[in-house]
Amino acid sequence: ITQACIVTLEPVEAHIDEPVEALLLPEDSKLGRQGFDGGGEILLDAEGPDSPETFSGDTIDVGALAEQYFGLAIDPYPRKQGASLNAGSETEPAENEFQQKLRSLLGKS
Repeated sequence: ITQACIVTLEPVEAHIDEPVEALLLPEDSKLGRQGFDGGGEILLDAEGPDSPETFSGDTIDVGALAEQYFGLAIDPYPRKQGASLNAGSETEPAENEFQQKLRSLLGKS
């Protein structure tokens, strides 16, 4: 994919090679509701396996599944190699006329 660098806005090319692993169960399967009876809480392990996705009918939309994994694999902040943000200078910029007037008014109170 090609994205814009967040620093320079130049194009940054990236290759996405992400494995897709999903457990899909029919909508009416009892395995999909295992451990959940509709009331209370469900405890999920963040590092554990994902809960099963359900599908209706006799087909699975593989394109939608691939789109989800693709979206998660995209770098949200692409940066061109060698590009860096300049934090600015150490010195304070000179005050403009408005800032000077405001400062003088604050001192009069």
